[in-house]
Amino acid sequence: MKSNIFSSSKQFEKVFKERLRKTYFKEIEDSTIRERYYVLGMLVKEEMADDWIQSKKLIDKNKAKQVHYFSMEFLLGRLITNNLINLGIRDVAEEGFKSLGFDLNEVEDYESDPGLGNGGLGRLAACFLDSMASLKIPGAGNCIRYRYGLFKQRIKNGYQEERPDNWLNGGYVWEVRKTEESESIPFYGHVEYKDNEMVYKPGEYIRAVPYDIPIIGNQNDFVNHLRIWNAEPDKRYPEYKSAFEYETELEQISGFLYPDDSTHEGKTLRLKQQYFLSAAGLKSIIKKHIAKYHTMDNFADKNVIHINDTHPALLIPEMMRILLDEEKMSWDKAWKIVNQSFAYTNHTILAEALEKWSVNIIQPLLPRVFQLIEEIDRRFVEQLNEEGKDIDLINDLRIINHNEVRMAHLCIISSFSVNGVAKLHTDILKHIEMKDFNQLYPNKFVNITNGITHRRWLLHSNKELSQFISDRIGDSYKSNPSELNQLESYAQDSDSQKAFMAIKKTKKKALAKRIYDEQGIEIDPDSIFDIQVKRLHEYKRQLMNALHIMHIYNQLKSSQAFRDNYQPHTYIFGAKAAGSYHFAKKIIKLINTIANKVNNDEETNKYLKVIFVENYNVSYAEMIIPAADVSEQISTASKEASGTGNMKFMMNGSITLGTLDGANVEIKDLVGEDSIFIFGLDADEVNQLNAHRKYNPRTLFETDQVINGLLKQLVNGFFDSVDREEFRDIYENLVNKDNFYVLKDFHAYSKASELVNEAYKDTSNWAKMAIVNIAKSGHFSSDRSIKDYGDKIWDISPLD
Repeated sequence: MKSNIFSSSKQFEKVFKERLRKTYFKEIEDSTIRERYYVLGMLVKEEMADDWIQSKKLIDKNKAKQVHYFSMEFLLGRLITNNLINLGIRDVAEEGFKSLGFDLNEVEDYESDPGLGNGGLGRLAACFLDSMASLKIPGAGNCIRYRYGLFKQRIKNGYQEERPDNWLNGGYVWEVRKTEESESIPFYGHVEYKDNEMVYKPGEYIRAVPYDIPIIGNQNDFVNHLRIWNAEPDKRYPEYKSAFEYETELEQISGFLYPDDSTHEGKTLRLKQQYFLSAAGLKSIIKKHIAKYHTMDNFADKNVIHINDTHPALLIPEMMRILLDEEKMSWDKAWKIVNQSFAYTNHTILAEALEKWSVNIIQPLLPRVFQLIEEIDRRFVEQLNEEGKDIDLINDLRIINHNEVRMAHLCIISSFSVNGVAKLHTDILKHIEMKDFNQLYPNKFVNITNGITHRRWLLHSNKELSQFISDRIGDSYKSNPSELNQLESYAQDSDSQKAFMAIKKTKKKALAKRIYDEQGIEIDPDSIFDIQVKRLHEYKRQLMNALHIMHIYNQLKSSQAFRDNYQPHTYIFGAKAAGSYHFAKKIIKLINTIANKVNNDEETNKYLKVIFVENYNVSYAEMIIPAADVSEQISTASKEASGTGNMKFMMNGSITLGTLDGANVEIKDLVGEDSIFIFGLDADEVNQLNAHRKYNPRTLFETDQVINGLLKQLVNGFFDSVDREEFRDIYENLVNKDNFYVLKDFHAYSKASELVNEAYKDTSNWAKMAIVNIAKSGHFSSDRSIKDYGDKIWDISPLD
């Protein structure tokens, strides 16, 4: 039975005051924001407690198949507002807080973003959990409880500094520790044989303690969860290590997300993390399955284990280990269960992101698991030999080659399904990157285009726009986002256009205020807010954006006619670069150096401003994305698997400026060529250039006056606030390599940006384009993605 805490604002006030008094031993008027936040969190957990319990009972009663979604990251964002809205109690809480003399927004803003993710991979996983719960798809996520997340970014003198993100400092109100469900995870040791029987003797154990975070469905009384695993000392201490050494090492396992892997020790730590997550999660799943069904024979009928990118690929040999060593199955029976249980999502074609582990690292760390990988590889090679495949093909496809274990190959060979995350990406996998695998397994590769949860990225983060939509087409789109399509009939309505532009102006003013408050830089809300916020990587081409800003600045300085015709423009960046990714960090320094020069030039700064926001995260995105006029999606064609930022911006009425890459292709198909700005090389052209290797950036540098001038400015003292050699690495990279075709696409990008600047002057047509984008964005709801996974891969339907 549900609590009556939120039955009315008066009841909420009464319970809230009483609970705060008994928890912190003070009157409410003396309470702090932190104390009010924790009391509110505890009351919200009590409100949904019955739903969580009943959801588990419903799953058990129906003997429902469940999804177990493994990902190294889940970028949840704040949950307080999400939980209040999904439970349908935010209005009661807001009214109660107001009567008590407090602001609910202030308490909501207090919550830290959980340090469980970094970029699109983690945000996608979080959106999927939200949609699974809202659609009543039974399942759970599995991740690590990172004590310090990725890092908290600070910008000092234009340089990125990484500092611990101590998000658990005051505890995390939403997590529930499940000590009794802890697991011991073995590492090191050796395998020996006694009486023809294999025995694995681990060198040490680490205790994995689960914490469950409830994932609340949207006003449907249904709750799934995200399980995060914490590394703690096992009762069996290793004899060859001191207690201090052992505990220091194990703390690192659940310390940071993506630790620096540029050293042998760093690589070992990453692999430890991946096995720790895989083994802990899988042991827990299998224990519960056997407790319920008393057999593993029906495991694949009742469970699907989804591997999100290759990080959790060790789930596969670990399951073979459990089935062979603990359940005493034959190889063939165990392998059949594994083949029917695992599905794998590929998120990249970048060589450096397709994980390969040196045998010299994996074998000593995980001796039994490595044996099983060897045996999977041996049997796969044997099968191909029997089918008459040639040796070159076998070596290209096998799991272990050149003393490396190729994790993507392990996933493809072992899973019943492999999916790409956008039509273009899947086509590239099937016909180029994984062509031979696709021919070997012709029905295994499918496409599921990514999606985003409209509940967070529209209803929650842009209430004004949500009301604008509801006033025109009603509220049904809130539960069925495909109905946003009805909004297209208002695209040419002048009143709707004006109303939309007024909302956008309000959002831009709010962002401008935050930037001024935090960075002391004034920006003009009437300027074009042109925004690129995403993980810093060369293929995403923040560098091309930066060079183009230099080009604009040069023109503003040299031409009065250009100034007179130029619509003022504010470029906003947000990005974190991996701590060991030095070239990406140099790009951040360049952007900040450009900003320093441009923003302080009184002759031109009323036309052009550049902002780099510090520590970009989900909560900041909820403010930035609704304020954007232009969405920069300018990755090198064929390199971005899908992107989800492009979908969030589109849903909030931003116009995409981008290449035909990832989901941009599908956005263009939906909105039409007149509501998007597309430029540059397409995937086929990039692949042709890569295949023939005839592109020479130095030729462009030597023959193109604009490009020559821009690149020389990187090293000729143009930036007088830094050493003239500061950007030598960028200069040399572009002149001699330009692996991501920054220079090749530069003029096409520049021309498209000019068209954007000119188009914005026609306010009516701009608003029309924006409304069309919003109307077509329902296709990119993660609800649609999850339905596709359920139908095409998981074979799971929503519970009644």
